[in-house]
Amino acid sequence: MKKTLEEHAARFSERAAAYDDDPSPEYLACCDLVVEHAAPTPEDVVLDLGTGTGAIALALAPRAKRVIGRDISEGMLERAAEKARERGIETVEFGYGEFRDPHVDGEVDVVTSNFALHHLSDEEKREAVEVIAALGPRRLVLGDVMFFGEADSDEPFYSPEVDDPATVGTLADIFTDCGFALTAVERVHDQVGVLVGERAGTRDAPLEE
Repeated sequence: MKKTLEEHAARFSERAAAYDDDPSPEYLACCDLVVEHAAPTPEDVVLDLGTGTGAIALALAPRAKRVIGRDISEGMLERAAEKARERGIETVEFGYGEFRDPHVDGEVDVVTSNFALHHLSDEEKREAVEVIAALGPRRLVLGDVMFFGEADSDEPFYSPEVDDPATVGTLADIFTDCGFALTAVERVHDQVGVLVGERAGTRDAPLEE
């Protein structure tokens, strides 16, 4: 991580009020794909990491039993909670949580994250997915800045001085090493995509004998 948690939190808290004003088409496409692939059932508990202003969490809340939104930015969490109140959504709960310490009690069924994991170094990403795997989800859906080829410095979807995106290959290795079989790779842009990982042997996907 090129900046501390506190520095990242402060940076996003400053942007929270205007964060939803002018999203890129690629960001919106990732949001749609993450929601589509998450596909929770009415009995599922969903954890949305790096929830920001709640775009993914609020979209999934009507479909799931419960959604837990976690972020390190107080400003983002306040805006997400405000949006939930405005929409009358009561099945989502927002609070502080980090990728490697999400502050979640018990198991979850689906984990999502959109445009957040790239703030971590590759080793920190691996640690984060290990923590996610320990929560027992059957599915992990990641929308993020990721490199399908060489990074294009003329059209970056990130700030090189503070962010650290990985290649798709690196992320795929992390998923599989942590027990997730990669079941979908969606290329939104040369530097933006969605990965979906599934695990056998979870509660509604028992291992065959």
